[in-house]
Amino acid sequence: MGFSEYLGNQRIVTALRGMLAGGRVPHAMLFSGTRGVGRFTLARMFAQAANCERLKDDFCGECDSCRRISQLAEPRRLIEQGLVQRGERPDAATVERMPLLLQTHPDVWAAVPDPVRLKDPVVRPVLHVGQLRAIQRAAYFKPEARRRVFIVAGAETMRWDLAPIFLKILEEPPESATLILIAPGPFDVLPTIRSRCLQFRFAPLQAAEVEKILSAKTKMNAADRRLAAQLSEGSPGAAMQMDVRTALALRREALAVLSASIGPQGVSDLFARTSALAKNPDVAFEYILEVFYSLLTDVLDLSCSSSLPALRNPALRRELEVLSRKLDPAWIRKAVEGFDTLHARLRRNVNRPLGLDAVCISLASLVPDRGAPR
Repeated sequence: MGFSEYLGNQRIVTALRGMLAGGRVPHAMLFSGTRGVGRFTLARMFAQAANCERLKDDFCGECDSCRRISQLAEPRRLIEQGLVQRGERPDAATVERMPLLLQTHPDVWAAVPDPVRLKDPVVRPVLHVGQLRAIQRAAYFKPEARRRVFIVAGAETMRWDLAPIFLKILEEPPESATLILIAPGPFDVLPTIRSRCLQFRFAPLQAAEVEKILSAKTKMNAADRRLAAQLSEGSPGAAMQMDVRTALALRREALAVLSASIGPQGVSDLFARTSALAKNPDVAFEYILEVFYSLLTDVLDLSCSSSLPALRNPALRRELEVLSRKLDPAWIRKAVEGFDTLHARLRRNVNRPLGLDAVCISLASLVPDRGAPR
């Protein structure tokens, strides 16, 4: 039990343990990295170590504080409990008056993007002002144990006009509290907040490390573990939640869209493929864009390498090799720029199918001899 159970990003674990051992814990930290790479897990472990009743730079997992904080390892259950207490159809005032905060120990709180309702949740959960103000007030309370820790997951969903609520904590930090913000990247939060946080970038895990985690925590067979580890791109959280057959089918559909953008099938076939992909009710559109980035990275590696590069989608190597022979780096760069623009416009609720159509049509116009090998 303790930090030894955490796999990957050991440099960050070492740094956190050094802070605890030396008694020099920062008032604010920013954990950035891909979804499912272990940012929330390590934040929860840090909260246990900061309040463990037996150890100073680690946690025993057996004392009362450790056991209570460990319940944050299953946030979904706590989120459902909070939404049930709030009611099925809360109005805006109720959402702010009863902020969604996960608390299993008096000194450790976790705020997550609020889905508002248990049934029919909102499409894009965000952090609400009620959550931020509750943390702002509680940060100055004296801890019952050793240290108050506030974990703010999904910090990138915070409205920028509400973010200054945190500035008072960051500019006049309480001595016995630490704020941990979790976001995909450091530039997803305001510069005024980012500059006041100690930043840690979580790197993707090696496929072998992901497989080891899957072996210990799931009942997947060996073949599925291997495929899930490859498709997860170093994210054990994504691998554990993955239906490998569905994930592979999604990548084939996205690859078919890219092929249709340069093939002779015509606009109607391209629109049919993009519509089916963008309107898939079981997959978040942001995740679909991640799949396109992954495929384009593999195509670029195959286009520019004379050897056999290690692919993010090795199960699709043959199809990717065929596509790479039809494209050049300039087309791939334009494709990435198009998906970057579409991703940025998601904050303004752009029509997703039309946005994907626009990207693919713009790419089709770049190929003078459609479908011809280079």
